Amino acid sequence: QVQLVESGGGLVQAGGSLRLSCAASGLTFSSYTMGWFRQAPGKERELVAVINWKGVSTYSADSVKGRFTISRDNAKNTVYLQMNSLKPEDTAVYYCAARHYTRTTYYYWGQGTQVTVSS
Repeated sequence: QVQLVESGGGLVQAGGSLRLSCAASGLTFSSYTMGWFRQAPGKERELVAVINWKGVSTYSADSVKGRFTISRDNAKNTVYLQMNSLKPEDTAVYYCAARHYTRTTYYYWGQGTQVTVSS
């Protein structure tokens, strides 16, 4: 059974930092491209960042470029999202997702972690 478990969310003031973690189990982690998505109230889900199975960041949304960094540790089956210079508009539920490197669809999803940035 595949599980993705996010952690690290919380309440932070604007300008602050958080690091999200997503621990994966039940899959061959090093064969999966990992993505971070977010969804704010009343808005559509947005792709934030992607890292391929080799550990190379392949996508970063314009809204987070220069502030957010995605990384992974295949030995720990974990993907991270370092979020710096947070803004109130970053407030959302953040989800990690996994897709096999041969696929284009994210098949496995975590339950999400809330990030709230106060002004």
